[in-house]
Amino acid sequence: MDPRFQQLADNLVNYSVALQKGEKVLIDAHDIPNDMVVALVRAARRRKALPYVQINSARVLREYYMHAEPEQLEYQAALELERMKGMQAYIALRGSNNIFEMSDVPAKQMNMVMGKMREVQNWRVRKTKWVVLRWPTSAMAQQALTSSESFEDFYFRVCTLDYSRMIPGQKALKKLMDETDQVHIKGPGTDLRFSIKGISAVMCAGLRNIPDGEVFSCPVRDSVEGVVQYNCPTVYQGTSFNNVRLEFSKGRIAKASCTGDQKKLNAILNSDEGARYIGEFAIGFNPEIREPMRDILFDEKIAGSFHFTPGQAYEGEADNGNRSQVHWDLVCIQRPEYGGGEIWFDGKLIRKDGLFLPKALQKLNPDYLLGKAD
Repeated sequence: MDPRFQQLADNLVNYSVALQKGEKVLIDAHDIPNDMVVALVRAARRRKALPYVQINSARVLREYYMHAEPEQLEYQAALELERMKGMQAYIALRGSNNIFEMSDVPAKQMNMVMGKMREVQNWRVRKTKWVVLRWPTSAMAQQALTSSESFEDFYFRVCTLDYSRMIPGQKALKKLMDETDQVHIKGPGTDLRFSIKGISAVMCAGLRNIPDGEVFSCPVRDSVEGVVQYNCPTVYQGTSFNNVRLEFSKGRIAKASCTGDQKKLNAILNSDEGARYIGEFAIGFNPEIREPMRDILFDEKIAGSFHFTPGQAYEGEADNGNRSQVHWDLVCIQRPEYGGGEIWFDGKLIRKDGLFLPKALQKLNPDYLLGKAD
């Protein structure tokens, strides 16, 4: 077994979900090597926890989703919800041999699947200790435009990063965001204003998503005005989108455009009423992740980025009351090579061209996080 498998498994079990003796953990494996599943089972047992395993295949799920009937999904959701209620922790590793496997599942079917399974996801997010991460596949290496070996090295370097080093800077950013009312974001094609007053910010330092490295909040639902031009390509519901541009009026997405399938873009945003409102605003700063690779869990943490998310807010954490079956983290990079940009809090410049300016926040800049500066 690759020793990196065991190192990653130990990090997930010991740090991310902090398994305790007697706790039940569901290991949800999607197209990943059996050896990694074995490593997780062994790591859980070393903690004297009780591991349960679910093995998934994207190709099989595509066939199932393509022709699933509502009553099938309702029964499946009831079974999965009952199982989830018995778990104290959840670890999901999601590989993808073909990121477009779901591209030909009709939007109506995908919306039905996501809607029926929403209660299971809500329970998992609210009631368990959970962590979700991707798995390095040849498809991901191709997305990242690298060799398989180089991508694997990158993946394990990112996923085993010392996330505790982020905590001091994240605490300072959370405190600032908790005290902030007005946010103004400027950049090429972007002039966006909104309020985050009264909405708590949440630190992310390796406990829920791997890779990690963001602090997120949420705009007051009806406060968003202006336009945002995202510069990261994205894949959502099996379809690729580029240059997504959203215009807002009174918090609602009044106009949406992109390079690619504009009809599908608007179909997603029309999934329900909440899909045209924003459910998350987050600032990303993982120093090891610098280029987009069409994988949201990686791209939303890119150094010098922010994401502004149509759809569901994080209920009970950073919550503006918006509810939707959609949660689509669309990303904009503000480093100079991507055109630069600025983030202002209550009239004060907080980050310029991807680097934090206030002294307390400079511990979130790459040099500090990589141990190159004190």
